[in-house]
Amino acid sequence: MSKTTAIPYTYIVLRYRHDSLAGEFANVGVVVHAPASGYLDARVRHTLGRISKMFPDLNGESLKVSVKNIEQAIKRLAASQGSDLFSRFKEVGAFVKSVLPDDDSSFIWGPVGAGLAANPAETLDKLYDRFVSRYDEKPRQHRDDASVWRPVRDRLAERKLADCLRAKTITSPLDHVEFEHAWKNGAWHCYQPVSFDLANEETIRDKARRWAGHLLALKDSAEPFRTYFFVGLPSDPSLKSACSAAMNILKLSPGKPEVKDETCIEDLVDQIEDDIRAHDRGVRK
Repeated sequence: MSKTTAIPYTYIVLRYRHDSLAGEFANVGVVVHAPASGYLDARVRHTLGRISKMFPDLNGESLKVSVKNIEQAIKRLAASQGSDLFSRFKEVGAFVKSVLPDDDSSFIWGPVGAGLAANPAETLDKLYDRFVSRYDEKPRQHRDDASVWRPVRDRLAERKLADCLRAKTITSPLDHVEFEHAWKNGAWHCYQPVSFDLANEETIRDKARRWAGHLLALKDSAEPFRTYFFVGLPSDPSLKSACSAAMNILKLSPGKPEVKDETCIEDLVDQIEDDIRAHDRGVRK
């Protein structure tokens, strides 16, 4: 069969019925059947998405297990197409109701739809996006440490200072930690970007605790060094207080590091430039 040849298919939507009396339901999956190509497949929710907001008292883990079981039953049925199933069942409704009959359970089937498709698998994905995941919130893109440092690097490059910083590993009897941005003026000045643009409060605090632990382990280093943390703020305003607590954890770490957030980027770059220029003038003298 040519990839460009459109063949008939039928589809059906799986719905979760939270309250049968109130008639509340949400779409949680789609099944597509294309008899000409022997295609039968399902795609269901593996995350809760917006359903958890629609139904705050929802047992989310139970829902995910149930829809996964239905999906696996459909796939097992599809794998048995060597039998006479595909000759007996001409449209998708008959297949799915052999797996999940119409009853008083929390799951019901919507009406059967039909169309033409050149690629039934791609059609399944499109129908899933249309009927199930369309209104889900898209996952946030969280910045990593390198992304937080990039504007500092660019400003230092404009001032022809980017090459003055290099990676430095500080060692102690207990540990060793590499700082990617450091320069030496008697002691090592180590600049560490720390992104707190993370998913939740606990991950933010955990990251601050890890860095506090690193500095504690380096406390007895033979090489003197000073740490400067440059913090990327969370994009989610509700995490502001967690970020403030995490910055305080960093400030109280061994060695009394300086902590600046990204709103103070010009102050940080000016400080680096002033210190390096002053050092260069002293060396030339």
